[in-house]
Amino acid sequence: MGMEDHKLKVFCTVAETKSFSKASEIIHLTQPAVSLLIQALEETYETKLFDRTSSTVTLTPAGETLYKYAKEILNLYAAAEKSIGEMTGLVKGSISIGASTTIANYLLPGVIADFRKAHPKIKVHMLAGNTKRVVELLNAGNIDIGLVEGDIARQKMTVEKLIADELTLIVSPLHPWAKKKSVSIVEIVKEPFIFREEGSGTRQVIEKYFAKHKIIPQDMMINMILGSTEAIKDSVENGMGIAIISRWAIRKELKYGTLKQLNFKDEKMLREFSLIFQKNAIASYAVDEFLTYLKAYPFDKLLSWSE
Repeated sequence: MGMEDHKLKVFCTVAETKSFSKASEIIHLTQPAVSLLIQALEETYETKLFDRTSSTVTLTPAGETLYKYAKEILNLYAAAEKSIGEMTGLVKGSISIGASTTIANYLLPGVIADFRKAHPKIKVHMLAGNTKRVVELLNAGNIDIGLVEGDIARQKMTVEKLIADELTLIVSPLHPWAKKKSVSIVEIVKEPFIFREEGSGTRQVIEKYFAKHKIIPQDMMINMILGSTEAIKDSVENGMGIAIISRWAIRKELKYGTLKQLNFKDEKMLREFSLIFQKNAIASYAVDEFLTYLKAYPFDKLLSWSE
Protein backbone atom coordinates (compact mmCIF):
# COMPACT_ATOMS: atom_id res chain seq x y z
CA MET A 1 0.00 0.00 0.00
CA GLY A 2 1.43 3.37 -0.99
CA MET A 3 1.58 6.49 1.12
CA GLU A 4 -1.43 8.08 -0.60
CA ASP A 5 -3.81 5.21 -0.08
CA HIS A 6 -2.55 4.84 3.49
CA LYS A 7 -3.57 8.45 4.14
CA LEU A 8 -6.97 7.81 2.58
CA LYS A 9 -7.48 4.71 4.71
CA VAL A 10 -6.74 6.69 7.87
CA PHE A 11 -9.08 9.45 6.69
CA CYS A 12 -11.92 6.95 6.06
CA THR A 13 -11.40 5.34 9.46
CA VAL A 14 -11.71 8.69 11.25
CA ALA A 15 -14.79 9.52 9.14
CA GLU A 16 -16.41 6.19 10.03
CA THR A 17 -15.59 6.06 13.73
CA LYS A 18 -16.16 9.84 14.16
CA SER A 19 -13.25 9.84 16.59
CA PHE A 20 -9.47 10.28 16.40
CA SER A 21 -8.88 8.06 19.44
CA LYS A 22 -11.02 5.17 18.15
CA ALA A 23 -9.40 5.44 14.71
CA SER A 24 -5.90 5.38 16.18
CA GLU A 25 -6.76 2.20 18.11
CA ILE A 26 -8.06 0.49 15.01
CA ILE A 27 -5.15 1.45 12.72
CA HIS A 28 -2.51 0.92 15.41
CA LEU A 29 -1.11 4.43 15.14
CA THR A 30 -0.75 7.00 17.89
CA GLN A 31 -3.35 9.75 18.04
CA PRO A 32 -0.79 12.47 17.09
CA ALA A 33 0.19 10.38 14.04
CA VAL A 34 -3.45 10.17 12.95
CA SER A 35 -3.88 13.93 13.43
CA LEU A 36 -0.72 14.61 11.39
CA LEU A 37 -1.94 12.47 8.48
CA ILE A 38 -5.30 14.25 8.47
CA GLN A 39 -3.50 17.61 8.64
CA ALA A 40 -1.37 16.62 5.65
CA LEU A 41 -4.52 15.80 3.68
CA GLU A 42 -6.10 19.10 4.69
CA GLU A 43 -2.99 20.92 3.48
CA THR A 44 -3.12 19.05 0.16
CA TYR A 45 -6.72 20.10 -0.45
CA GLU A 46 -6.29 23.47 1.30
CA THR A 47 -9.50 23.04 3.25
CA LYS A 48 -10.80 21.61 6.50
CA LEU A 49 -12.08 18.04 6.16
CA PHE A 50 -13.45 17.63 9.69
CA ASP A 51 -15.36 19.78 12.13
CA ARG A 52 -13.84 19.22 15.54
CA THR A 53 -16.24 21.55 17.37
CA SER A 54 -18.69 19.09 18.91
CA SER A 55 -17.85 16.06 21.06
CA THR A 56 -17.77 13.89 17.93
CA VAL A 57 -15.77 14.56 14.81
CA THR A 58 -17.94 15.23 11.75
CA LEU A 59 -17.10 15.63 8.07
CA THR A 60 -17.26 19.06 6.45
CA PRO A 61 -18.91 19.25 2.99
CA ALA A 62 -15.41 18.97 1.46
CA GLY A 63 -14.76 15.99 3.74
CA GLU A 64 -17.98 14.32 2.58
CA THR A 65 -16.88 14.67 -1.04
CA LEU A 66 -13.40 13.32 -0.37
CA TYR A 67 -14.89 10.41 1.57
CA LYS A 68 -17.03 9.37 -1.40
CA TYR A 69 -13.99 9.36 -3.73
CA ALA A 70 -11.65 7.82 -1.15
CA LYS A 71 -13.92 4.76 -0.85
CA GLU A 72 -13.94 4.39 -4.65
CA ILE A 73 -10.17 4.83 -4.89
CA LEU A 74 -9.51 2.21 -2.21
CA ASN A 75 -11.90 -0.17 -3.97
CA LEU A 76 -10.05 0.41 -7.24
CA TYR A 77 -6.72 -0.41 -5.59
CA ALA A 78 -8.28 -3.63 -4.32
CA ALA A 79 -9.70 -4.45 -7.75
CA ALA A 80 -6.33 -3.83 -9.46
CA GLU A 81 -4.55 -6.12 -7.01
CA LYS A 82 -7.18 -8.79 -7.53
CA SER A 83 -7.00 -8.74 -11.35
CA ILE A 84 -3.23 -8.90 -11.37
CA GLY A 85 -3.29 -11.74 -8.85
CA GLU A 86 -5.65 -13.68 -11.08
CA MET A 87 -3.43 -13.12 -14.14
CA THR A 88 -0.25 -14.24 -12.44
CA GLY A 89 -2.04 -17.09 -10.69
CA LEU A 90 -0.33 -16.13 -7.46
CA VAL A 91 -2.65 -16.45 -4.53
CA LYS A 92 -0.81 -14.46 -1.93
CA GLY A 93 -1.63 -11.53 0.26
CA SER A 94 -3.15 -11.34 3.67
CA ILE A 95 -6.61 -11.60 5.14
CA SER A 96 -7.88 -10.05 8.35
CA ILE A 97 -10.79 -11.78 9.99
CA GLY A 98 -12.69 -10.46 12.97
CA ALA A 99 -14.40 -13.16 14.98
CA SER A 100 -16.64 -13.15 18.01
CA THR A 101 -15.56 -15.12 21.05
CA THR A 102 -16.98 -18.63 20.54
CA ILE A 103 -16.00 -18.64 16.86
CA ALA A 104 -12.51 -17.27 17.50
CA ASN A 105 -11.74 -19.79 20.22
CA TYR A 106 -13.38 -22.99 19.04
CA LEU A 107 -14.25 -22.85 15.37
CA LEU A 108 -11.67 -20.88 13.42
CA PRO A 109 -8.28 -22.13 14.65
CA GLY A 110 -8.74 -25.51 12.95
CA VAL A 111 -10.12 -23.97 9.75
CA ILE A 112 -7.24 -21.49 9.53
CA ALA A 113 -4.61 -24.18 10.13
CA ASP A 114 -6.07 -26.35 7.37
CA PHE A 115 -6.39 -23.37 5.01
CA ARG A 116 -2.73 -22.44 5.57
CA LYS A 117 -1.67 -25.94 4.54
CA ALA A 118 -3.53 -25.49 1.26
CA HIS A 119 -2.35 -21.87 0.73
CA PRO A 120 1.00 -21.38 2.48
CA LYS A 121 1.54 -17.96 0.84
CA ILE A 122 -1.56 -16.35 2.33
CA LYS A 123 -1.22 -14.76 5.75
CA VAL A 124 -4.27 -14.88 7.96
CA HIS A 125 -4.76 -12.45 10.86
CA MET A 126 -7.53 -13.03 13.33
CA LEU A 127 -8.88 -10.38 15.71
CA ALA A 128 -11.21 -11.57 18.45
CA GLY A 129 -13.79 -9.56 20.37
CA ASN A 130 -17.47 -9.73 21.15
CA THR A 131 -19.99 -9.30 18.33
CA LYS A 132 -20.31 -5.55 18.91
CA ARG A 133 -16.54 -5.08 18.60
CA VAL A 134 -16.33 -7.13 15.38
CA VAL A 135 -19.01 -4.93 13.80
CA GLU A 136 -16.99 -1.83 14.77
CA LEU A 137 -13.82 -3.27 13.21
CA LEU A 138 -15.67 -4.07 9.99
CA ASN A 139 -17.28 -0.62 9.72
CA ALA A 140 -13.87 0.97 10.10
CA GLY A 141 -12.47 -1.21 7.31
CA ASN A 142 -9.96 -2.85 9.61
CA ILE A 143 -11.01 -6.40 8.79
CA ASP A 144 -12.02 -7.95 5.45
CA ILE A 145 -14.70 -10.19 6.89
CA GLY A 146 -16.35 -10.71 10.24
CA LEU A 147 -17.71 -13.91 11.74
CA VAL A 148 -20.32 -13.31 14.41
CA GLU A 149 -22.95 -15.07 16.50
CA GLY A 150 -26.39 -13.80 17.42
CA ASP A 151 -28.47 -11.08 15.77
CA ILE A 152 -26.96 -8.21 13.81
CA ALA A 153 -28.67 -5.14 12.46
CA ARG A 154 -28.17 -5.26 8.70
CA GLN A 155 -28.24 -1.55 8.00
CA LYS A 156 -24.63 -1.05 6.87
CA MET A 157 -23.47 -4.49 5.85
CA THR A 158 -24.08 -7.70 4.03
CA VAL A 159 -24.91 -10.62 6.33
CA GLU A 160 -24.65 -14.24 5.16
CA LYS A 161 -25.46 -17.40 7.10
CA LEU A 162 -22.47 -19.71 7.61
CA ILE A 163 -23.73 -22.53 9.84
CA ALA A 164 -26.28 -23.09 12.58
CA ASP A 165 -24.90 -23.51 16.08
CA GLU A 166 -26.67 -25.39 18.84
CA LEU A 167 -26.44 -24.30 22.45
CA THR A 168 -26.59 -27.01 25.04
CA LEU A 169 -26.83 -27.37 28.82
CA ILE A 170 -23.67 -28.48 30.61
CA VAL A 171 -23.38 -30.04 34.08
CA SER A 172 -20.56 -31.57 36.09
CA PRO A 173 -20.28 -35.39 35.82
CA LEU A 174 -21.12 -35.49 39.56
CA HIS A 175 -24.32 -33.46 39.17
CA PRO A 176 -27.60 -35.39 39.82
CA TRP A 177 -28.61 -34.58 36.23
CA ALA A 178 -25.44 -36.09 34.73
CA LYS A 179 -27.29 -39.37 34.03
CA LYS A 180 -30.12 -37.61 32.18
CA LYS A 181 -30.27 -37.18 28.41
CA SER A 182 -32.49 -34.11 28.42
CA VAL A 183 -34.06 -31.56 30.72
CA SER A 184 -37.03 -29.21 30.52
CA ILE A 185 -36.44 -25.47 30.59
CA VAL A 186 -38.66 -25.03 33.68
CA GLU A 187 -36.33 -27.27 35.71
CA ILE A 188 -33.41 -24.92 35.02
CA VAL A 189 -34.79 -22.13 37.23
CA LYS A 190 -34.31 -24.30 40.33
CA GLU A 191 -30.58 -24.79 39.78
CA PRO A 192 -27.64 -22.39 40.41
CA PHE A 193 -26.88 -20.96 36.97
CA ILE A 194 -23.73 -19.40 35.52
CA PHE A 195 -24.16 -16.64 32.93
CA ARG A 196 -21.99 -14.77 30.45
CA GLU A 197 -21.73 -10.96 30.63
CA GLU A 198 -24.12 -8.53 28.90
CA GLY A 199 -23.15 -7.86 25.26
CA SER A 200 -22.12 -11.46 24.70
CA GLY A 201 -23.76 -13.12 21.68
CA THR A 202 -24.30 -16.33 23.64
CA ARG A 203 -26.13 -14.56 26.47
CA GLN A 204 -28.37 -12.74 23.99
CA VAL A 205 -29.54 -16.05 22.50
CA ILE A 206 -30.18 -17.66 25.91
CA GLU A 207 -32.24 -14.68 27.13
CA LYS A 208 -34.32 -14.69 23.96
CA TYR A 209 -35.02 -18.43 24.26
CA PHE A 210 -35.95 -18.10 27.96
CA ALA A 211 -38.21 -15.11 27.24
CA LYS A 212 -40.06 -17.20 24.66
CA HIS A 213 -40.76 -19.68 27.46
CA LYS A 214 -41.81 -16.86 29.84
CA ILE A 215 -38.66 -17.00 31.95
CA ILE A 216 -36.77 -13.80 32.83
CA PRO A 217 -33.30 -13.67 34.45
CA GLN A 218 -34.93 -12.53 37.72
CA ASP A 219 -36.68 -15.94 37.96
CA MET A 220 -33.35 -17.76 37.89
CA MET A 221 -30.82 -18.58 40.56
CA ILE A 222 -27.93 -16.76 38.91
CA ASN A 223 -24.87 -17.80 40.83
CA MET A 224 -22.11 -16.10 38.84
CA ILE A 225 -21.58 -13.90 35.80
CA LEU A 226 -18.31 -14.66 34.04
CA GLY A 227 -16.62 -12.98 31.08
CA SER A 228 -15.38 -16.06 29.26
CA THR A 229 -16.56 -19.48 28.17
CA GLU A 230 -13.41 -21.08 29.59
CA ALA A 231 -14.16 -19.65 33.05
CA ILE A 232 -17.75 -20.92 32.82
CA LYS A 233 -16.63 -24.44 31.87
CA ASP A 234 -14.19 -24.55 34.81
CA SER A 235 -16.89 -23.43 37.25
CA VAL A 236 -19.35 -26.03 35.99
CA GLU A 237 -16.67 -28.75 36.17
CA ASN A 238 -16.08 -27.73 39.78
CA GLY A 239 -19.78 -28.05 40.62
CA MET A 240 -20.48 -24.32 41.03
CA GLY A 241 -23.60 -24.46 38.89
CA ILE A 242 -24.98 -25.33 35.46
CA ALA A 243 -24.59 -23.30 32.25
CA ILE A 244 -25.59 -23.14 28.61
CA ILE A 245 -22.90 -22.88 25.96
CA SER A 246 -22.17 -23.69 22.33
CA ARG A 247 -21.54 -27.33 21.41
CA TRP A 248 -18.37 -26.06 19.73
CA ALA A 249 -16.95 -25.03 23.09
CA ILE A 250 -17.16 -28.46 24.72
CA ARG A 251 -15.75 -30.88 22.15
CA LYS A 252 -12.68 -31.71 24.27
CA GLU A 253 -14.58 -31.95 27.56
CA LEU A 254 -17.15 -34.35 26.11
CA LYS A 255 -14.38 -36.48 24.67
CA TYR A 256 -12.63 -36.75 28.05
CA GLY A 257 -15.83 -36.91 30.09
CA THR A 258 -15.07 -33.85 32.24
CA LEU A 259 -18.46 -32.31 31.40
CA LYS A 260 -21.86 -33.78 30.59
CA GLN A 261 -24.19 -32.32 27.96
CA LEU A 262 -27.99 -32.33 28.11
CA ASN A 263 -30.52 -31.45 25.43
CA PHE A 264 -33.66 -29.39 25.98
CA LYS A 265 -36.99 -31.24 25.95
CA ASP A 266 -38.81 -28.13 24.78
CA GLU A 267 -37.01 -27.34 21.52
CA LYS A 268 -33.44 -26.91 20.37
CA MET A 269 -31.67 -23.70 21.28
CA LEU A 270 -30.23 -22.61 17.95
CA ARG A 271 -28.51 -19.56 16.56
CA GLU A 272 -26.67 -18.67 13.37
CA PHE A 273 -22.99 -18.10 12.91
CA SER A 274 -22.94 -15.40 10.22
CA LEU A 275 -20.41 -13.85 7.87
CA ILE A 276 -20.49 -10.08 7.62
CA PHE A 277 -18.97 -7.85 4.92
CA GLN A 278 -18.91 -4.16 4.15
CA LYS A 279 -21.71 -3.44 1.66
CA ASN A 280 -19.78 -2.73 -1.53
CA ALA A 281 -16.22 -3.70 -0.70
CA ILE A 282 -14.36 -5.68 -3.34
CA ALA A 283 -12.94 -8.86 -1.88
CA SER A 284 -9.31 -9.58 -2.71
CA TYR A 285 -8.31 -12.79 -4.43
CA ALA A 286 -7.02 -14.14 -1.09
CA VAL A 287 -10.28 -13.33 0.70
CA ASP A 288 -12.27 -15.05 -2.08
CA GLU A 289 -10.15 -18.18 -1.72
CA PHE A 290 -10.66 -18.21 2.05
CA LEU A 291 -14.43 -17.74 1.75
CA THR A 292 -14.71 -20.57 -0.75
CA TYR A 293 -12.73 -22.77 1.61
CA LEU A 294 -14.77 -21.76 4.67
CA LYS A 295 -18.11 -22.39 2.98
CA ALA A 296 -17.08 -25.88 1.89
CA TYR A 297 -15.59 -26.82 5.28
CA PRO A 298 -16.96 -30.04 6.87
CA PHE A 299 -18.12 -28.48 10.16
CA ASP A 300 -20.72 -31.21 10.86
CA LYS A 301 -18.07 -33.92 10.79
CA LEU A 302 -16.09 -32.17 13.51
CA LEU A 303 -19.10 -31.91 15.78
CA SER A 304 -20.41 -35.43 15.31
CA TRP A 305 -16.93 -36.77 16.03
CA SER A 306 -17.03 -35.29 19.52
CA GLU A 307 -20.18 -37.13 20.62
